[in-house]
Amino acid sequence: MIVKLPDGRTFEYAGSAKLKDVLVTTDRQLLKTVIGAKLNGEFVDFHKVLSADATVELINIDSPEARAIYRHSLSHVLAQAVKRLFPSVKLAIGPAIDDGFYYDFDAEKPFTPEDLEKIEAEMKKVIKENFPFERQEVSRDQALHLLSEMEEPYKLELLEELPPGETISFYKDGDFLDLCRGPHILGTGQVKHFKLLNVAGAYWRGDEKKKMLQRIYGTAFYTKEELDQFLQMREEAKKRDHRKLGSELQLFTFDEEVGPGLPLWLPKGTLIIEELEKLARETEQKAGYLRVRTPHICKESMYVTSGHLPYYQESMYPPMEMEGVKYYLKPMNCPHHHKIFGSSPKSYRDLPIRLAEYGTCYRYEQSGELFGLMRVRMLSMNDAHIYCTLDQFEKEFLDVCNMYLNYFKLFGVEKYVMRLSLHDTKGLGKKYVNEPELWKKTEEMVRRAMINGKINFVEVPDEAAFYGPKIDVQVWSAIGREFTLATNQVDFAVPKRFNLTFKNAQGADETPLCIHRAPLGTHERFIGFLIEHYAGAFPAWLSPVQAVVLPITDRHAEYGQKVLEQLQRAGIRAELDNSNNTLNYRIRHAQLQKIPYMLVMGDREQESEQVAVRLRTGEDWGAKSLAEFTQFMQSKIATKAPDLI
Repeated sequence: MIVKLPDGRTFEYAGSAKLKDVLVTTDRQLLKTVIGAKLNGEFVDFHKVLSADATVELINIDSPEARAIYRHSLSHVLAQAVKRLFPSVKLAIGPAIDDGFYYDFDAEKPFTPEDLEKIEAEMKKVIKENFPFERQEVSRDQALHLLSEMEEPYKLELLEELPPGETISFYKDGDFLDLCRGPHILGTGQVKHFKLLNVAGAYWRGDEKKKMLQRIYGTAFYTKEELDQFLQMREEAKKRDHRKLGSELQLFTFDEEVGPGLPLWLPKGTLIIEELEKLARETEQKAGYLRVRTPHICKESMYVTSGHLPYYQESMYPPMEMEGVKYYLKPMNCPHHHKIFGSSPKSYRDLPIRLAEYGTCYRYEQSGELFGLMRVRMLSMNDAHIYCTLDQFEKEFLDVCNMYLNYFKLFGVEKYVMRLSLHDTKGLGKKYVNEPELWKKTEEMVRRAMINGKINFVEVPDEAAFYGPKIDVQVWSAIGREFTLATNQVDFAVPKRFNLTFKNAQGADETPLCIHRAPLGTHERFIGFLIEHYAGAFPAWLSPVQAVVLPITDRHAEYGQKVLEQLQRAGIRAELDNSNNTLNYRIRHAQLQKIPYMLVMGDREQESEQVAVRLRTGEDWGAKSLAEFTQFMQSKIATKAPDLI
């Protein structure tokens, strides 16, 4: 076998053996610096028996790739500690995730913050005891016997779902045994720096019809410095939590009688929506888009034609039946837009045709997956569909990508990645449209367009839309949190289903390519991102209230009203606060509401028709004439300036 070291060197080993034995025989010191390996793109641990023709790449213990291995191991340490303290608890699953790990438990009583402290202390004991992780491969009957004896019903359910011929493995450390595929670290003491974060409810298998379990979240890093940095960022993220700020700034609310995942937009949140829609409308008008409107429901037959029912039905609301006909709430706008395109004959001279809509769609996300504005059941989509010829495709596709980049510049998004999501041949006919040649052709078209446009991208297998490859856009907020925001999808299949055609230059019917795009994603997710990105302190052009007028006493109220009216006539969103509270209290309230500018006025300002300008940052600009401030604000709004100065 060939073993590649992290520094690029390689060595060979004769025969087959466990990776641990290979390293012990070759260089025992490697066990202190590496944590596992990658075999054919998959993580494996030191227990993996490697064949003589294997090629593996060792992973350094302090590398980002190593985190999945040691975090999954810490989830076992968590489960071990919980079983020691609460023996009757039943185990579910415990994977590593992007920021750490979790384990789901079926416990008689909810875990309390005090319980988490005890569990964390017990985990430290398990780490100090440094039990080796031992892999045990067993037959299905042996696994069934073991799990029955252990009385672990959730593990038994997982076992029953494993396909015939699948290797069944357990991992043991000390007195703890768990059904697990792995991989794991050498022993429980190898990574010591961890923290339990919180406990939350989670339906078993994400199905709200199944039992609600308790999920304990934690994180782990190889060094204390990394852990401290993560916890510090997490505290900052708590302050920026869009759910918390959305409530404090009176942007949106949820109500149980309305239903989970269905946000109610309050007046201030609605102002942000309107500004974003205005931005998109102006941008798309310059780019030659035509705006359309479509109904919120449609007949079942249209989703049969589009293919969404067989591929997407689990995410759709159940049908309504009227007069023997089934109707669905629309989960996406594209079939409606296809109908608009097909409503009149088209020539190649008409193309490209770009149809845009801020259409409201409805998707039945699982209850356990709902999360504030980030995962909702009602989505207001910045949607459009571009119908073009093969020759027009590259330019149209790149124009959409460049639209993303312009938006990122406007909103101060400095870190992003575009992911080219490809199909998997194993999913043809099931997960993906069964057109292997078209898949190959369109994926190469997208790849070539991105390369020619000098746009950085990464390729991700098995994440395409069912009808074609797509670009998913990941962005990072100001504090480094990652979000999936936008998408740019190629559709080579569905226009044909709707018999969409245009007359080409030779007078023959030809099916157009369709590009699905949503550069701002949905209002819900994008505003959730912006709240956290700006910590609620939106730039002036986007702020629901752009200035607040603050008369010092009652005798200045009349002048304050005059100032308010002049600002509003100039198109500035302003409010008057002449309540009985002290001036300092009103200034502090305006700062907490993240209002960009505070205009204070007393005798001197009233006599000279000026305003004393303060920024929400606490900076004091002193007195400005009302005309000067109005002109300044109009410029800030018109240019969509990112800062207040």
